[in-house]
Amino acid sequence: MADRLEEYRRKRARDRTPEPWPDGPPVPGDNDLFVIQEHHATRLHWDFRLERDGVLVSWAVPKGLPRSPGVPRLAVHTEDHPMDYLAFSGEIPAGEYGGGWMTVWDTGTYETLHWNDHKVEVVFHGARARGKYVFQNRHDEDGRDWTLRRLDPADNGHEEAPEFLEPMTAVPGELPSPAEDHDWAYEFAWGGARTMLCVSGGRITAHDDTGADVTGRYPELHKLGETLGSTEVLLDGEMVVVREGRPDAKGLGERSRADGNDAKRMMKHCPAFFFAYDLLHYEGRPTVDLPYVGRRDMLTDLGLSGGNWQVPQYFRGNGEAVLAAAHEHGLGGIYAKRADSVYRPGKAADGDWRHLET
Repeated sequence: MADRLEEYRRKRARDRTPEPWPDGPPVPGDNDLFVIQEHHATRLHWDFRLERDGVLVSWAVPKGLPRSPGVPRLAVHTEDHPMDYLAFSGEIPAGEYGGGWMTVWDTGTYETLHWNDHKVEVVFHGARARGKYVFQNRHDEDGRDWTLRRLDPADNGHEEAPEFLEPMTAVPGELPSPAEDHDWAYEFAWGGARTMLCVSGGRITAHDDTGADVTGRYPELHKLGETLGSTEVLLDGEMVVVREGRPDAKGLGERSRADGNDAKRMMKHCPAFFFAYDLLHYEGRPTVDLPYVGRRDMLTDLGLSGGNWQVPQYFRGNGEAVLAAAHEHGLGGIYAKRADSVYRPGKAADGDWRHLET
């Protein structure tokens, strides 16, 4: 009988990796256990492993579990893994096969509806992975490329995050009166390029305020997808180039004309930063009808700090002091936003959002 773990052992050195190392032959079980591991290797992906005849049949899925039936995902069939891998998490050393951090994203049981070399149809019963799914062989040259699709409807209320919404705009205005000051929130105006950032399946897609795809302009943002992992969001904000502690309009203009390899070369001497100031979609739910301060609290909870992205602070009330601080730091102005304002894509704010120049 062929050793189904031979390839697993061949790709690893027992003394150089903390991964499980089985000594004996596989022992068949009930064929009903699974694990999904989030794997921060060269490229972020999710490893799906299903128990079959004493081993874990495995696929690497670059964008993770599809949550809606109309969202197919590439699934690359890899070598069988030992059953001990059901609970494995840890760091595989750099330079080793699969080097990087691995954590258990979900685990549980599954039912087999169909299983052969062409199609594997199952029902997952996990904490995060639930529902009917199919792995379909694409029958490419080496047979490794499969497609993972959801077969049953998405969970109630789930909506896929749009890659772009037309931005809500502010109108020129004045500071709210002292009597209503506390009903407003204030942000600095950074003078950047308005940008929508969709993060899904650990990948980012960026669009400017016209809806044009500008992802290639900002390669420094790609690791934001890894930071958020499987969390799916649509963020509204600005791309800003900072030099000597202040936004630099000239540098931003240079970045807006660069793409691909040119943008990568400019990352060191003209780095761009994404300042997120609104959250429009979160984990399958639109948030545009929530009040502004509620969306900002959710945005803060994402923990987006460090790297080339951050969530600048907003201020509840005390607008006169915020405007004075903007002037002191050489910023062009501030935005005043009603604390309870909803987000209306593509519409001026009718006074709910105001732009005040310094």
